[in-house]
Amino acid sequence: MGKATIIGLALGWFLIILSIALGGIDKLAIFINIPSVLMVFGGAIASVLVAYPLSAFLQSLNIIKITFTAQDPDIVQTIMQIVSLAESARREGLLSLENRMEEIDNLFLATGLRMAVDGISPEVVEGIMNTEIDAVNARHVYCQSVIANYGKYAPAFGMIGTLVGLVLMLADLDPDTIGIGMAVALLTTLYGAVVSNLMLLPWADKLGFINANEIQTMEITLKGVIAIQSGENPRVIKQKLLMYLAPKNRPEEESDS
Repeated sequence: MGKATIIGLALGWFLIILSIALGGIDKLAIFINIPSVLMVFGGAIASVLVAYPLSAFLQSLNIIKITFTAQDPDIVQTIMQIVSLAESARREGLLSLENRMEEIDNLFLATGLRMAVDGISPEVVEGIMNTEIDAVNARHVYCQSVIANYGKYAPAFGMIGTLVGLVLMLADLDPDTIGIGMAVALLTTLYGAVVSNLMLLPWADKLGFINANEIQTMEITLKGVIAIQSGENPRVIKQKLLMYLAPKNRPEEESDS
């Protein structure tokens, strides 16, 4: 997942730089303007600080880091582990799962099974696990909104920077330099558009995709825990959980294609 983010960013910047270079390699320097950078990034940060608490701003870099480091959840492996646990519970009883807790890396799965082993009713277990799913989803949506709003504010400050540049240019109008002045003024709009549409908004969309995958894995885990607690046949559990996956993503013997 992180590789796609890196490839996409590299490709986007390459195409932008290539299009500029094709217009003349000597023109590259014109597209570098520090005040424009400060206006776009500084303005977006300022707006986020106004819209959100300081903690959200401080978490921003860690949130963006997730788009580079997050791994696709291995849903098939999770299902196979649930089926294996179901087989143990069917052969040796639900309490036997206590001996297998150490091999479970999925904290959400382990929490659900511990409640089941402790004799908590399926309704209560399902309610608690659903509450955690809702809480995780709410946190992720909140983090996604922070990055999405960076993407919303950046183009606005790009336009503000352009207007500021035009005012300064018109205040000291010189026909010989009006072309250069107009180009520099428009750079801020360009920066805002590029930063928003190549970086910030795609990062927000990637966070939404990551969240959807994680929530799906948690929902599958919840169904698996309740099925184990209810004593369902492991084969039935396997078939039920694999239905969440597209046929091409199911193990070969389960695929319809």
